[in-house]
Order: sequence, then C-alpha cells, then structure tokens
Amino acid sequence: MAVEDSSAKNSGYEYDQEGESLGHRAVKGGMWMFLLKVVHRGLGFLRTIILARLLCPGDFGLFGIAVLMINFLENFSATGINAALVQKKESIKDYLDSAWTVNLVRSLVLFAILYFGASPVAYFFKSPEALDVIRVLAVLQLINGVENIGTLYFQKEIHFDKLFYLKFSGMIVNVVVSITMAFILKSVWALVYGALSGAFVKTLMSYVLHPYRPRLRFDLEKIKELLSFGKWLFGSSILVFLITEGDDAFVGKILGVTALGFYQMAYLLSNAPATEISNFVAQITFPVYSKMQDNLPRLREAYFRVLQLVAFLSFPISGLIFFLAPDFTRLFLGGKWMPMVPAMQVLSLWGLIRAIGTTTTQIFYAVGRPDLSTKVKFSQLLLIVVSIYPLTARWGILGTSLAIVAATLIPNLAACYLTMKIIGGSMHDLSKMLLLPLTNTLIVLATIVISRIWWKSGATFFVHIFLGLLVYVCVTNVFNHFFDYDMWFVLRRVRKEIKGARL
Repeated sequence: MAVEDSSAKNSGYEYDQEGESLGHRAVKGGMWMFLLKVVHRGLGFLRTIILARLLCPGDFGLFGIAVLMINFLENFSATGINAALVQKKESIKDYLDSAWTVNLVRSLVLFAILYFGASPVAYFFKSPEALDVIRVLAVLQLINGVENIGTLYFQKEIHFDKLFYLKFSGMIVNVVVSITMAFILKSVWALVYGALSGAFVKTLMSYVLHPYRPRLRFDLEKIKELLSFGKWLFGSSILVFLITEGDDAFVGKILGVTALGFYQMAYLLSNAPATEISNFVAQITFPVYSKMQDNLPRLREAYFRVLQLVAFLSFPISGLIFFLAPDFTRLFLGGKWMPMVPAMQVLSLWGLIRAIGTTTTQIFYAVGRPDLSTKVKFSQLLLIVVSIYPLTARWGILGTSLAIVAATLIPNLAACYLTMKIIGGSMHDLSKMLLLPLTNTLIVLATIVISRIWWKSGATFFVHIFLGLLVYVCVTNVFNHFFDYDMWFVLRRVRKEIKGARL
C-alpha cells in the first residue's frame, strides 16, 4: 500500500510529537530500551549457560564461522540508508519504498553469495562441517530482506515501546527454539534453528506492529540522496567489521575452530554487559542528538549526561567481570571453558573502551560528520594489523585480546577529543566523568581482594557481587558530596521525566 496522505500525523506512519517534549519521549523510550536490554541479557545469559553445558566449544566455533561470513558480507555491502532515514529532519515517507527495494535486492544478492561461496569459506577454515551451516544460515538474508521498513519510525520518532515488542518477539523465539533443539540434537544445528526461527518471527511481527506496506519502487534521485550520507557509514561499517570480526577470522584460521569457540565465548561474556548499555543508549541518543544538532548548548548538556550515565554503569560492570571471570566460568560454564578466562579478562577492558567510544560515534553521526568516525576506526584498524599476529603467535587468544585492547585505546581517546571540539566541551569535564567511576571501581576491587583474605564460602561469587555493588553505591555518595558528581541528580531527572516532567 502506498503512502498517499500528505499529512504525516494522519498517515499512521509518523507519530504525533506535540503532546510531549523531546526529552520526555527520549527518557520514556530509553526505559523501554533499557527493559529490552535487561530482558535480552537475562534471556541471553540463560541461553548461553544452558547451551555451553550441552554443546562443545567446537559447535560455537562452527556457528561462529557462519556468522563471521554473514557479517563480512553485510558490512561490506552496507548502504547506510536506514541510518540516513533516521538522521533526516524532514518527513521520510516518500523515501521508504525505494529504500526497501534497495534492501531487498541487497538481501537477494547476499543470499546467493553466501550459498555459493560456502564451499571456499569452509575450505579456508579447514572445516568442511561449516559448509551446510553457512548455506542454511544464508536464508537469514531472505528473511531479513523483506522486513517492514516502516518500523524505522519506531526509532526515528523515539517510540521504543513497539521496538521493544518487535525485538523481544524474535529474541524469545530464538532462545526457546535453540535451547529445545540443543536438548534434542546436542549439535551446532540448535544454534542455527534458533537464529532462523527468531528472524522469521521478528519479520512477521514487523508487519503486525506497523501499518506501512512496502512495495517495489526505485527512485534514483532519492536513493542517491540517502547514499550520500550512507557512504561514510559504508566505510565505517567495513572498518567496524574488520575491527570487531577480523580477530575472529584470524583466530579461526591460525588457531582453529575450537580456539575460535573459546575466543567468541570470551568476547560474548566480557563485552556484552558494557557494550549492551552503550548500544541501547546509542539507539536513543542518535535520533535525539539529530534533533538537537542546531542547538549546541542542549547537545553538549545531553552528551555529558549520557556519558556520565554510561561511565557510571560500565566501569563497575567491566571491573567485576575482569576480577570474577574465573569464578563465573567455573561456576556457570564448567571446567571445559576455563582456557578462555585470561582472554575474557582482557576483553572486559575492551568492552569498557567500546562503551565510552560509542557515545562519541552518535555525536559524529548526528551532526552530519560520519567521516570522523570512519577515520577514527581506520586508525584503530591499522594498529590491530600491526600487533595482532606477533601477539597471537606468542600468547594465543590471550595475545589476540591484548592486541585488540591496545589498538582501541588511543583512537577512542582521539574520538573523545574530537567530540569535545564539536560540542564545545572541555577535556577536564570529560575526565571528571571518567576518573570518578574509575576510582570508585578500583576501590570496589580492592575491597573484594581484602574480603577474600578472610571469607571462605561456596557462595563467594554472589557475596562479592553484592559487596561490590554496596561499596560502589557508598563511594558514589561520597563523590556526590565532595566532588559535585551529582550522579543521583541525573538518576532523579530520569525518574522525574518518566513521571511526565519536561527536561
């Protein structure tokens, strides 16, 4: 069905924005996304624990090879069209059909490449078992390609309640199917069937939740306009893939499928908590920052508030993962996963750096400077290329982890500096947002070390988490009093906004 009504409000595709402030919608939407992340991490944690017990590292490695191939093609063919539609300040209803058509054609091409290119990929990794896994997972491209593009309005207009239902539907089906199949099959196919079923339900729900019905159309002028923004996102997506997935390919080729399974599990458990926080914040802040791009004081205030919140949550999470990784692995995954612990500890630092770095990326995109993000990521890639082989050859997956962390730190510091220039902020203010939660986290870890000297119990893991959180809250109160940290003020503003007050 085409969009014919010129009134955005009457079309049913765009939402009435006059009844509530931008800040109110942002925070209310943020709570929906936070709920989604909490549910996602909870279900994901349950799924990971059960599957890690039922499957072996090699199964995760096989699945990882297929996902690596999919991500490679998706990133090297990224158009940036969806992000361009979210960033546009004016109505996008006349662009949707052409954008959906481009996405559909792209998905068909990717399916063909995945299906017919599975054989050389399996040969490259010396893993013939990966052939059928890649070919079956290629169907994901067909499923995702027909997803309703009208759901972009959920993000663009900051109505994340429906985005919650959309993503939750696919998520819960993936978890239920993969766990059920793991009990029955006890093989990599449990992961495959879970991914396919989740994607199918998510696409089906995209048409249930939004009235827009896309049709084939190709308006060359509109596509060119969107691609002019997306060209930098294309370059950035390639760099992101090489930075975040290139190490997987390297480990799988040099160290083997089992080592890849260890490495990917270490990455999942160490990075997910901190990066999930920053990713859900990014989904909210990109459209909000885009609407503030012409109001520098508001943009600066919003950024510092977001940075403070992300740092407040990410530092203790990463610190506890680093310190408690051995206990966690032994307790929840079992002894067969212990070889991944050193890599997991190092990658927890990478998760922290990425969480902070993500806050800067959204500023670059919102003000129309995605080229800055691309340049930062390119410098990061160069550092990885230089360091990954010698460190991996010497220390295995631990060396790979060290190379990734070392190559990430300096470029993200540069990104923070560029962000301060754009919003008119100072590095002193930025340092305050980072140094206080860092100091707090170090105090927490020191307290846990001291407690281990005299506390001997089978419940040590849970006691240390409780003790760490208690100390973190107490020290935050001290910082609020002596350093004007105002963390509780930020949280009170969030609570107040939920009740309907305007920012």
